[in-house]
Amino acid sequence: MQYILIGFTHDNGCRVFSFDRLGDDRVRTRFTVRADLALVRAHGIQVQELPLLCRDLLERSEGSEIHSFTFAEGAMRDCANERAVVRAAAVRKKKPWHRPVAENVRSPSGGAATVSAKTPPVFFFPEMYGR
Repeated sequence: MQYILIGFTHDNGCRVFSFDRLGDDRVRTRFTVRADLALVRAHGIQVQELPLLCRDLLERSEGSEIHSFTFAEGAMRDCANERAVVRAAAVRKKKPWHRPVAENVRSPSGGAATVSAKTPPVFFFPEMYGR
């Protein structure tokens, strides 16, 4: 089965998405999913994600004879929790950036200069060059 987003309308603070289910026999069946925008914002779900989340809801309810669904608060909470787990895993996977180890060295002008530990300091000895 394939679900095709037809469009959406607004109804009393809700966004109502219309989908056509394209069956194996190429017959189209209309489905609607209602999502309360206040609950969506409260659970941190972006409005751009709603069509995919509603399509997932329809795919999970495959085989049902109901053609009108509501994206319930429990489902929104589950989506928000899943996204939080994915974000936390991404943060743990990311390696922290570390500044290279540096040591303070006095510059010829008398001020402090920072030189990386990997780069040895260069010293100028005038007596080596006959000056």
